Amino acid sequence: MKQKNYINMSIFDIFKIGPGPSSSHTLGPMKAGNRFRAYVESLDSSVLKNISKLKIELHGSLSATGKGHGTHRAITAGVMGMTPELCNPDEVLELFTKANKIYNIKFKNFSVEFQESDICFCPILDSVNFPFANTLILKLQDSSSNTLVEKEYYSIGGGFITCKDEQEPARGEAKYLYSNFSELREIVERKNISLSQIMVENEMAITGLSFEEIKAKLKSLVDVMLKSVKNGLKSKEEFLPGSLMLRRRAKEVYNSASSKKHIMNKYLIYLNSYALAASEENAAGKIVVTAPTSGSSGLIPAIMYFLKHNMGEKKMAIVEAILAASAVGFVAKTNASIAGAEVGCQGEIGVAAAMGAALMASINKEPIHIVESSATIALEHQLGLTCDPIGGYVQVPCIERNAAGALEGYNSYFLAFSQHKNILSFDEVVQTMLETGRDMNSKYKETAKGGLATIASVRC
Repeated sequence: MKQKNYINMSIFDIFKIGPGPSSSHTLGPMKAGNRFRAYVESLDSSVLKNISKLKIELHGSLSATGKGHGTHRAITAGVMGMTPELCNPDEVLELFTKANKIYNIKFKNFSVEFQESDICFCPILDSVNFPFANTLILKLQDSSSNTLVEKEYYSIGGGFITCKDEQEPARGEAKYLYSNFSELREIVERKNISLSQIMVENEMAITGLSFEEIKAKLKSLVDVMLKSVKNGLKSKEEFLPGSLMLRRRAKEVYNSASSKKHIMNKYLIYLNSYALAASEENAAGKIVVTAPTSGSSGLIPAIMYFLKHNMGEKKMAIVEAILAASAVGFVAKTNASIAGAEVGCQGEIGVAAAMGAALMASINKEPIHIVESSATIALEHQLGLTCDPIGGYVQVPCIERNAAGALEGYNSYFLAFSQHKNILSFDEVVQTMLETGRDMNSKYKETAKGGLATIASVRC
């Protein structure tokens, strides 16, 4: 009999602070680089005495679209000691802007000279034998190119990384055990406790954090999300980085809401502008929060900002509602994927829309079956969505998809509360997303080898 895979994730696994534009291609590689640095510095100095080179290999869609996503800069920044939560994003963006510049990377007991040419963007065909689509290999070599230290990491979406032949750090076990949303709903109804209480008590058991510490961290997350919208709306940058020369337009869309021409639709325009604002910040490599990924980091902040600034919701109500969004993200991540490289954009924008819908239901104090129905409706209408970024940048169609997804998430709640019976469960739609992702051709999985990416390639 197959053993159940109970969900034992932290809220702060799904929601992570760091620089854009991609959780799998930027956040994950930076964490991998930082983890490699820590590993190297734990080794005996005798192992390191002949090291003179650092080499990095990028495989899968990290190779195919890594330049547009800034993977080469992110992993280098990580090896240098920068962390997603504390880094200055402008320092990361500055890496490799000068041709052939040599960086002196200092470790505890030695240093190596490193430049962009030491990073190999390996052919996609070389990546087929790895267990995950996005693989990073870091090597320390001697002057004769003999490898003395090597680590293989996998960026599995949403900023999550794993390492070959390494056990993940031990953590506590959740108080309430469930493997899917149906089991979670059954616990809520059988024990007559709230979804938010389950999420908080599980978080305390898993992380060892106190209730006050969890609340403070959640408030910090919400503050960063709201700030990403605010910063995007007031940005003075005219264009986003990269060859597309895509113009920022969040501020322009926001200002259009006040015109008489659009007075009947001003709230829709506001919500669109908020999603554009945060997504443009992500595309520019600024600090955002994965929700559940960087590529979808404009959707939930947009709904939050709208609820706070246009609907008058209190920030603490939004903080509590994020717990329901987390539950939806946990189920999708555990039973399918949130990585565009694995299941396409249905795993990023689709899951984000479902999380946003759950947040809407939660903030309106709906019972758990309405929370589930809201998430189900949002995700089912994103099934089959491909990940085909033009030029490998998280810009077109990614930014507008965040805006469309925000509207989808917001509206799905209004469709859900009038339902008399759920025909589909959230678990069934998640399973369908997984099967659809497995059937999806790899050229539609963040490789920029198909779909819109190839149709528009002539203009990039």
